[in-house]
Amino acid sequence: MKPADVVGSAVANTFRSKTRTILTVLAIFIGAFTLTITTGLGTGINRYIDQTVAEIGAEDVMTVAHQAEETTDDGPREYDPDAVTASGLGADGPGGGQTIDPITDDDLVTIAAIDGVESVEPLKQVSVDYVQHDDGTRYEVSVGSFIPGMELVLASGEQPDADAAEPQVAIPVDFVEPLGFASQGDALGGEVAFGVTDATGAEHVVTAEVVGVSESGLIGTGNSVSPNTALTDELYAVQATGATGQADVYGSAVVTFDPELGEPATQALKDDLDEAGFTATTVEDQIGAFQSVIDGIVLVLNAFAVIALLAAGFGIVNTLLMSVQERTREIGLMKAMGMGSGKVFGLFSTEATFMGFLGSAVGVVLGMVAGTAVGDALATTMFADLPGLTLIAFDPVSVASIVVLVMAIAFLAGTIPAGRAARQDPIESLRYE
Repeated sequence: MKPADVVGSAVANTFRSKTRTILTVLAIFIGAFTLTITTGLGTGINRYIDQTVAEIGAEDVMTVAHQAEETTDDGPREYDPDAVTASGLGADGPGGGQTIDPITDDDLVTIAAIDGVESVEPLKQVSVDYVQHDDGTRYEVSVGSFIPGMELVLASGEQPDADAAEPQVAIPVDFVEPLGFASQGDALGGEVAFGVTDATGAEHVVTAEVVGVSESGLIGTGNSVSPNTALTDELYAVQATGATGQADVYGSAVVTFDPELGEPATQALKDDLDEAGFTATTVEDQIGAFQSVIDGIVLVLNAFAVIALLAAGFGIVNTLLMSVQERTREIGLMKAMGMGSGKVFGLFSTEATFMGFLGSAVGVVLGMVAGTAVGDALATTMFADLPGLTLIAFDPVSVASIVVLVMAIAFLAGTIPAGRAARQDPIESLRYE
Protein backbone atom coordinates (compact mmCIF):
# COMPACT_ATOMS: atom_id res chain seq x y z
CA MET A 1 0.00 0.00 0.00
CA LYS A 2 1.43 3.34 -1.09
CA PRO A 3 1.57 6.34 1.29
CA ALA A 4 -1.21 8.02 -0.68
CA ASP A 5 -3.34 4.89 -0.23
CA VAL A 6 -2.64 4.91 3.51
CA VAL A 7 -3.80 8.52 3.77
CA GLY A 8 -6.90 7.84 1.66
CA SER A 9 -7.84 4.80 3.76
CA ALA A 10 -7.25 6.75 6.98
CA VAL A 11 -9.57 9.56 5.87
CA ALA A 12 -12.27 7.07 4.84
CA ASN A 13 -11.95 5.07 8.07
CA THR A 14 -12.31 8.24 10.14
CA PHE A 15 -15.97 8.48 9.16
CA ARG A 16 -16.88 4.83 9.79
CA SER A 17 -18.37 5.82 13.13
CA LYS A 18 -19.61 9.30 12.39
CA THR A 19 -21.09 10.06 15.81
CA ARG A 20 -17.97 9.02 17.70
CA THR A 21 -15.73 10.94 15.31
CA ILE A 22 -17.88 14.07 15.45
CA LEU A 23 -17.80 14.09 19.26
CA THR A 24 -14.01 13.71 19.26
CA VAL A 25 -13.57 16.43 16.64
CA LEU A 26 -15.90 18.68 18.64
CA ALA A 27 -13.66 18.35 21.69
CA ILE A 28 -10.64 19.26 19.56
CA PHE A 29 -12.61 22.16 18.06
CA ILE A 30 -13.27 23.69 21.48
CA GLY A 31 -9.58 23.75 22.34
CA ALA A 32 -8.54 25.08 18.93
CA PHE A 33 -11.28 27.73 18.97
CA THR A 34 -10.23 28.96 22.43
CA LEU A 35 -6.54 28.95 21.51
CA THR A 36 -7.29 30.95 18.35
CA ILE A 37 -9.23 33.62 20.25
CA THR A 38 -6.65 34.01 23.04
CA THR A 39 -3.73 34.08 20.63
CA GLY A 40 -5.56 36.64 18.49
CA LEU A 41 -6.14 38.77 21.58
CA GLY A 42 -2.44 38.82 22.37
CA THR A 43 -1.55 39.54 18.74
CA GLY A 44 -4.06 42.40 18.49
CA ILE A 45 -3.00 44.16 21.68
CA ASN A 46 0.73 43.74 21.08
CA ARG A 47 0.33 44.95 17.51
CA TYR A 48 -1.45 48.05 18.80
CA ILE A 49 1.34 48.64 21.31
CA ASP A 50 3.97 48.33 18.56
CA GLN A 51 1.92 50.67 16.36
CA THR A 52 1.69 53.21 19.18
CA VAL A 53 5.44 53.14 19.75
CA ALA A 54 6.02 53.55 16.01
CA GLU A 55 3.63 56.51 15.86
CA ILE A 56 5.38 58.15 18.77
CA GLY A 57 8.56 57.90 16.74
CA ALA A 58 10.74 58.26 19.84
CA GLU A 59 12.68 55.00 19.79
CA ASP A 60 15.94 56.95 19.88
CA VAL A 61 15.22 59.09 22.94
CA MET A 62 15.19 58.50 26.65
CA THR A 63 14.14 60.79 29.46
CA VAL A 64 16.80 61.39 32.09
CA ALA A 65 16.30 62.74 35.61
CA HIS A 66 18.16 62.72 38.89
CA GLN A 67 17.66 59.56 40.90
CA ALA A 68 14.97 59.95 43.53
CA GLU A 69 16.18 59.79 47.10
CA GLU A 70 15.28 56.59 48.89
CA THR A 71 13.17 56.99 52.00
CA THR A 72 12.96 54.50 54.83
CA ASP A 73 9.49 55.49 55.98
CA ASP A 74 6.34 57.29 54.94
CA GLY A 75 6.79 60.18 57.34
CA PRO A 76 7.11 63.85 56.46
CA ARG A 77 9.95 64.82 54.12
CA GLU A 78 12.05 67.87 54.76
CA TYR A 79 11.30 70.73 52.39
CA ASP A 80 13.91 71.40 49.72
CA PRO A 81 13.36 74.75 47.96
CA ASP A 82 15.56 73.67 45.05
CA ALA A 83 13.72 70.41 44.33
CA VAL A 84 11.49 69.93 41.30
CA THR A 85 9.06 67.29 40.07
CA ALA A 86 10.24 64.94 37.35
CA SER A 87 8.33 64.36 34.15
CA GLY A 88 9.02 62.01 31.29
CA LEU A 89 7.65 60.28 28.23
CA GLY A 90 3.91 59.85 28.26
CA ALA A 91 1.99 60.09 31.49
CA ASP A 92 4.78 58.76 33.68
CA GLY A 93 8.47 59.31 33.53
CA PRO A 94 11.56 58.97 35.67
CA GLY A 95 10.63 59.71 39.23
CA GLY A 96 6.93 59.08 38.54
CA GLY A 97 5.99 62.55 39.79
CA GLN A 98 8.39 62.40 42.78
CA THR A 99 10.18 65.47 44.01
CA ILE A 100 13.83 65.18 42.97
CA ASP A 101 16.93 67.28 42.48
CA PRO A 102 16.64 69.50 39.41
CA ILE A 103 18.58 69.12 36.19
CA THR A 104 20.91 72.09 35.84
CA ASP A 105 23.10 73.37 33.01
CA ASP A 106 26.06 71.62 34.63
CA ASP A 107 24.10 68.35 34.63
CA LEU A 108 23.40 68.78 30.93
CA VAL A 109 27.15 69.08 30.30
CA THR A 110 27.79 65.96 32.40
CA ILE A 111 25.14 63.95 30.55
CA ALA A 112 26.39 65.11 27.14
CA ALA A 113 29.88 63.81 27.96
CA ILE A 114 28.68 60.24 28.63
CA ASP A 115 29.58 57.77 25.91
CA GLY A 116 26.58 56.94 23.72
CA VAL A 117 24.77 60.26 24.20
CA GLU A 118 24.30 61.97 20.83
CA SER A 119 22.52 65.06 22.18
CA VAL A 120 20.78 66.29 25.31
CA GLU A 121 18.09 68.93 25.72
CA PRO A 122 16.25 70.08 28.85
CA LEU A 123 12.61 69.06 29.09
CA LYS A 124 10.71 72.15 30.06
CA GLN A 125 7.64 71.65 32.22
CA VAL A 126 4.82 74.08 31.66
CA SER A 127 1.70 74.60 33.72
CA VAL A 128 -1.15 76.80 32.50
CA ASP A 129 -4.26 78.00 34.27
CA TYR A 130 -6.71 77.53 31.40
CA VAL A 131 -7.26 77.40 27.66
CA GLN A 132 -9.82 79.54 25.87
CA HIS A 133 -11.04 80.31 22.35
CA ASP A 134 -12.24 83.84 21.63
CA ASP A 135 -14.27 84.92 24.66
CA GLY A 136 -15.70 81.48 25.32
CA THR A 137 -15.58 79.29 28.38
CA ARG A 138 -12.22 78.71 30.01
CA TYR A 139 -11.19 75.11 30.57
CA GLU A 140 -8.48 73.56 32.69
CA VAL A 141 -5.86 71.81 30.60
CA SER A 142 -2.41 70.32 30.98
CA VAL A 143 0.45 70.89 28.58
CA GLY A 144 2.17 67.78 27.35
CA SER A 145 5.89 67.32 26.83
CA PHE A 146 6.48 67.19 23.09
CA ILE A 147 9.51 64.92 22.80
CA PRO A 148 11.74 65.41 19.72
CA GLY A 149 10.73 62.92 17.04
CA MET A 150 7.38 62.27 18.68
CA GLU A 151 4.32 62.03 16.48
CA LEU A 152 0.76 62.39 17.74
CA VAL A 153 -2.15 60.20 16.73
CA LEU A 154 -4.16 62.80 14.86
CA ALA A 155 -7.87 62.95 14.15
CA SER A 156 -7.25 65.79 11.71
CA GLY A 157 -4.69 68.42 10.85
CA GLU A 158 -0.94 68.02 11.12
CA GLN A 159 1.82 67.65 13.66
CA PRO A 160 3.01 70.81 15.46
CA ASP A 161 6.18 71.95 13.70
CA ALA A 162 9.06 71.86 16.18
CA ASP A 163 11.11 74.19 13.97
CA ALA A 164 8.38 76.78 13.40
CA ALA A 165 9.02 80.25 14.81
CA GLU A 166 5.34 80.86 15.60
CA PRO A 167 3.54 79.10 18.51
CA GLN A 168 1.55 76.06 17.36
CA VAL A 169 -0.53 73.54 19.26
CA ALA A 170 -2.56 70.37 18.76
CA ILE A 171 -5.67 70.20 20.94
CA PRO A 172 -7.44 67.01 22.10
CA VAL A 173 -10.46 65.97 20.09
CA ASP A 174 -12.63 66.25 23.23
CA PHE A 175 -11.85 69.97 23.45
CA VAL A 176 -13.03 70.91 19.96
CA GLU A 177 -16.72 71.53 20.66
CA PRO A 178 -16.37 72.81 24.26
CA LEU A 179 -13.96 75.50 23.10
CA GLY A 180 -16.56 76.69 20.61
CA PHE A 181 -15.30 75.26 17.33
CA ALA A 182 -18.01 74.00 15.00
CA SER A 183 -15.93 71.02 13.88
CA GLN A 184 -12.41 69.66 13.78
CA GLY A 185 -11.87 71.36 10.43
CA ASP A 186 -13.08 74.65 11.89
CA ALA A 187 -10.55 74.34 14.71
CA LEU A 188 -7.62 74.06 12.31
CA GLY A 189 -6.10 77.47 11.76
CA GLY A 190 -8.02 78.87 14.72
CA GLU A 191 -6.43 80.49 17.72
CA VAL A 192 -6.52 79.53 21.38
CA ALA A 193 -5.30 81.48 24.38
CA PHE A 194 -3.52 80.07 27.42
CA GLY A 195 -3.70 81.78 30.78
CA VAL A 196 -0.43 81.62 32.74
CA THR A 197 0.41 82.92 36.21
CA ASP A 198 4.07 83.81 36.74
CA ALA A 199 6.18 83.56 39.88
CA THR A 200 5.04 86.98 41.07
CA GLY A 201 1.35 86.14 40.74
CA ALA A 202 0.82 88.24 37.62
CA GLU A 203 -1.43 86.79 34.92
CA HIS A 204 -0.37 86.50 31.29
CA VAL A 205 -2.06 85.34 28.08
CA VAL A 206 -0.18 83.45 25.38
CA THR A 207 -1.88 82.67 22.06
CA ALA A 208 -1.14 79.87 19.60
CA GLU A 209 -2.47 78.57 16.29
CA VAL A 210 -4.30 75.21 16.29
CA VAL A 211 -2.65 73.04 13.64
CA GLY A 212 -3.93 69.62 14.68
CA VAL A 213 -6.58 67.73 16.61
CA SER A 214 -5.17 64.76 18.50
CA GLU A 215 -6.81 61.47 19.37
CA SER A 216 -6.37 59.81 22.72
CA GLY A 217 -4.44 56.58 22.62
CA LEU A 218 -2.38 54.18 24.69
CA ILE A 219 0.02 57.03 25.34
CA GLY A 220 -2.46 59.51 23.97
CA THR A 221 -2.98 63.11 24.85
CA GLY A 222 -6.06 62.66 27.04
CA ASN A 223 -6.69 66.18 28.35
CA SER A 224 -3.26 67.49 27.32
CA VAL A 225 -2.49 69.91 24.53
CA SER A 226 0.70 69.32 22.56
CA PRO A 227 2.73 72.47 21.87
CA ASN A 228 5.60 72.98 19.46
CA THR A 229 8.98 74.20 20.70
CA ALA A 230 8.17 77.88 20.17
CA LEU A 231 5.02 77.70 22.28
CA THR A 232 6.74 75.67 25.00
CA ASP A 233 9.57 78.20 25.21
CA GLU A 234 7.17 81.15 25.39
CA LEU A 235 4.99 79.54 28.06
CA TYR A 236 8.08 78.54 30.05
CA ALA A 237 9.55 82.05 29.85
CA VAL A 238 6.29 83.66 30.99
CA GLN A 239 5.88 81.11 33.77
CA ALA A 240 9.43 81.78 35.03
CA THR A 241 9.01 85.56 35.08
CA GLY A 242 10.03 86.86 38.49
CA ALA A 243 11.42 83.48 39.61
CA THR A 244 14.64 83.52 41.61
CA GLY A 245 17.09 80.67 41.37
CA GLN A 246 14.94 78.28 39.30
CA ALA A 247 14.87 79.89 35.89
CA ASP A 248 17.48 77.48 34.49
CA VAL A 249 16.59 74.25 36.27
CA TYR A 250 14.46 71.46 34.85
CA GLY A 251 12.73 68.34 36.06
CA SER A 252 14.32 66.14 33.40
CA ALA A 253 16.18 66.12 30.12
CA VAL A 254 15.80 64.32 26.80
CA VAL A 255 18.76 62.30 25.56
CA THR A 256 19.03 61.02 22.00
CA PHE A 257 21.01 57.85 21.27
CA ASP A 258 21.42 55.32 18.49
CA PRO A 259 18.97 52.41 19.01
CA GLU A 260 20.53 50.58 16.05
CA LEU A 261 23.48 49.68 18.27
CA GLY A 262 21.22 47.19 20.02
CA GLU A 263 19.90 46.53 23.50
CA PRO A 264 23.35 45.88 25.09
CA ALA A 265 24.55 49.35 24.06
CA THR A 266 21.31 50.95 25.29
CA GLN A 267 21.61 49.16 28.63
CA ALA A 268 25.27 50.21 28.90
CA LEU A 269 24.21 53.83 28.39
CA LYS A 270 21.58 53.48 31.13
CA ASP A 271 24.19 51.97 33.45
CA ASP A 272 26.60 54.85 32.79
CA LEU A 273 23.86 57.36 33.49
CA ASP A 274 22.99 55.46 36.66
CA GLU A 275 26.61 55.68 37.86
CA ALA A 276 26.50 59.41 37.22
CA GLY A 277 23.43 59.72 39.48
CA PHE A 278 20.70 59.78 36.87
CA THR A 279 17.88 57.43 35.92
CA ALA A 280 16.84 56.93 32.30
CA THR A 281 13.58 55.68 30.82
CA THR A 282 12.77 54.91 27.19
CA VAL A 283 9.34 54.52 25.62
CA GLU A 284 9.87 50.76 25.47
CA ASP A 285 10.59 50.67 29.21
CA GLN A 286 7.16 52.09 29.94
CA ILE A 287 5.31 50.14 27.25
CA GLY A 288 7.23 46.95 28.05
CA ALA A 289 5.74 46.62 31.53
CA PHE A 290 2.23 46.83 30.12
CA GLN A 291 3.12 44.43 27.33
CA SER A 292 4.47 41.90 29.84
CA VAL A 293 1.19 41.96 31.75
CA ILE A 294 -0.78 41.36 28.55
CA ASP A 295 1.52 38.51 27.55
CA GLY A 296 1.11 36.95 30.99
CA ILE A 297 -2.69 37.10 30.79
CA VAL A 298 -2.70 35.61 27.30
CA LEU A 299 -0.33 32.85 28.44
CA VAL A 300 -2.72 31.87 31.23
CA LEU A 301 -5.68 31.85 28.82
CA ASN A 302 -3.67 29.76 26.35
CA ALA A 303 -2.93 27.29 29.13
CA PHE A 304 -6.66 26.66 29.58
CA ALA A 305 -7.00 26.07 25.83
CA VAL A 306 -4.11 23.59 25.87
CA ILE A 307 -5.76 21.75 28.78
CA ALA A 308 -8.89 21.42 26.65
CA LEU A 309 -6.77 20.03 23.80
CA LEU A 310 -5.14 17.50 26.11
CA ALA A 311 -8.58 16.40 27.25
CA ALA A 312 -9.51 16.02 23.58
CA GLY A 313 -6.40 13.87 23.19
CA PHE A 314 -7.88 11.31 25.57
CA GLY A 315 -10.98 11.33 23.39
CA ILE A 316 -8.81 10.46 20.39
CA VAL A 317 -7.20 7.59 22.32
CA ASN A 318 -10.61 6.24 23.30
CA THR A 319 -12.02 6.58 19.78
CA LEU A 320 -9.14 4.80 18.10
CA LEU A 321 -8.84 2.07 20.73
CA MET A 322 -12.47 1.20 20.09
CA SER A 323 -11.79 1.37 16.35
CA VAL A 324 -8.84 -1.03 16.72
CA GLN A 325 -10.99 -3.46 18.67
CA GLU A 326 -13.81 -3.30 16.13
CA ARG A 327 -11.41 -3.78 13.20
CA THR A 328 -9.28 -6.55 14.68
CA ARG A 329 -10.08 -9.06 11.94
CA GLU A 330 -9.53 -6.38 9.30
CA ILE A 331 -6.10 -5.66 10.74
CA GLY A 332 -5.31 -9.37 10.70
CA LEU A 333 -6.39 -9.60 7.06
CA MET A 334 -4.23 -6.62 6.06
CA LYS A 335 -1.21 -8.15 7.77
CA ALA A 336 -1.88 -11.57 6.22
CA MET A 337 -1.86 -9.88 2.81
CA GLY A 338 1.58 -8.45 3.48
CA MET A 339 0.92 -5.08 5.09
CA GLY A 340 3.74 -4.37 7.52
CA SER A 341 3.40 -3.21 11.12
CA GLY A 342 4.81 0.18 10.16
CA LYS A 343 2.06 0.83 7.65
CA VAL A 344 -0.60 -0.35 10.11
CA PHE A 345 0.85 2.09 12.65
CA GLY A 346 0.86 4.81 10.00
CA LEU A 347 -2.76 4.10 9.08
CA PHE A 348 -4.13 4.60 12.59
CA SER A 349 -1.80 7.49 13.49
CA THR A 350 -2.89 9.21 10.27
CA GLU A 351 -6.52 8.78 11.33
CA ALA A 352 -5.71 10.50 14.62
CA THR A 353 -3.82 13.30 12.85
CA PHE A 354 -6.69 13.80 10.41
CA MET A 355 -9.16 14.17 13.29
CA GLY A 356 -6.81 16.75 14.78
CA PHE A 357 -6.71 18.57 11.47
CA LEU A 358 -10.50 18.59 11.16
CA GLY A 359 -11.04 19.92 14.67
CA SER A 360 -8.27 22.52 14.45
CA ALA A 361 -9.27 23.75 10.99
CA VAL A 362 -12.89 24.27 11.98
CA GLY A 363 -11.86 25.78 15.32
CA VAL A 364 -9.39 28.19 13.74
CA VAL A 365 -11.80 29.32 11.01
CA LEU A 366 -14.72 29.88 13.37
CA GLY A 367 -12.37 31.42 15.94
CA MET A 368 -11.17 33.96 13.38
CA VAL A 369 -14.73 34.77 12.33
CA ALA A 370 -15.96 35.15 15.92
CA GLY A 371 -12.83 37.02 17.01
CA THR A 372 -13.07 39.49 14.14
CA ALA A 373 -16.76 40.13 14.83
CA VAL A 374 -16.25 40.63 18.57
CA GLY A 375 -13.14 42.77 18.02
CA ASP A 376 -14.93 45.05 15.57
CA ALA A 377 -17.89 45.41 17.90
CA LEU A 378 -15.69 46.30 20.89
CA ALA A 379 -13.59 48.70 18.81
CA THR A 380 -16.68 50.81 18.09
CA THR A 381 -18.12 50.65 21.61
CA MET A 382 -16.01 49.90 24.68
CA PHE A 383 -12.68 50.83 23.06
CA ALA A 384 -13.89 53.65 20.83
CA ASP A 385 -11.45 56.01 22.57
CA LEU A 386 -8.50 53.98 21.28
CA PRO A 387 -8.51 54.64 17.53
CA GLY A 388 -6.67 52.11 15.44
CA LEU A 389 -7.08 49.32 18.00
CA THR A 390 -7.91 45.91 16.56
CA LEU A 391 -8.50 44.05 19.80
CA ILE A 392 -8.36 40.59 18.25
CA ALA A 393 -6.02 40.25 15.27
CA PHE A 394 -4.65 37.18 13.54
CA ASP A 395 -1.17 36.48 12.30
CA PRO A 396 -0.91 33.80 9.57
CA VAL A 397 2.09 32.20 11.24
CA SER A 398 0.32 31.98 14.61
CA VAL A 399 -2.81 30.53 13.03
CA ALA A 400 -0.80 27.91 11.15
CA SER A 401 1.10 27.11 14.35
CA ILE A 402 -2.18 26.36 16.15
CA VAL A 403 -3.20 23.87 13.45
CA VAL A 404 0.23 22.20 13.55
CA LEU A 405 0.19 22.07 17.36
CA VAL A 406 -3.24 20.44 17.47
CA MET A 407 -2.28 17.92 14.81
CA ALA A 408 0.89 17.10 16.77
CA ILE A 409 -1.15 16.51 19.95
CA ALA A 410 -3.57 14.34 17.99
CA PHE A 411 -0.69 12.33 16.48
CA LEU A 412 0.84 11.73 19.91
CA ALA A 413 -2.54 10.67 21.27
CA GLY A 414 -2.97 8.29 18.34
CA THR A 415 0.35 6.51 18.90
CA ILE A 416 -1.11 4.36 21.70
CA PRO A 417 -3.93 2.75 19.69
CA ALA A 418 -1.76 2.76 16.53
CA GLY A 419 0.96 0.88 18.37
CA ARG A 420 -1.55 -1.61 19.66
CA ALA A 421 -2.84 -2.18 16.14
CA ALA A 422 0.70 -2.60 14.77
CA ARG A 423 1.46 -5.31 17.35
CA GLN A 424 -1.57 -7.41 16.44
CA ASP A 425 -0.78 -11.02 15.51
CA PRO A 426 -2.40 -11.69 12.10
CA ILE A 427 -3.44 -15.29 12.97
CA GLU A 428 -4.98 -14.33 16.30
CA SER A 429 -6.65 -11.33 14.71
CA LEU A 430 -8.29 -13.44 12.00
CA ARG A 431 -9.72 -15.73 14.69
CA TYR A 432 -11.13 -12.75 16.63
CA GLU A 433 -14.93 -12.77 16.96
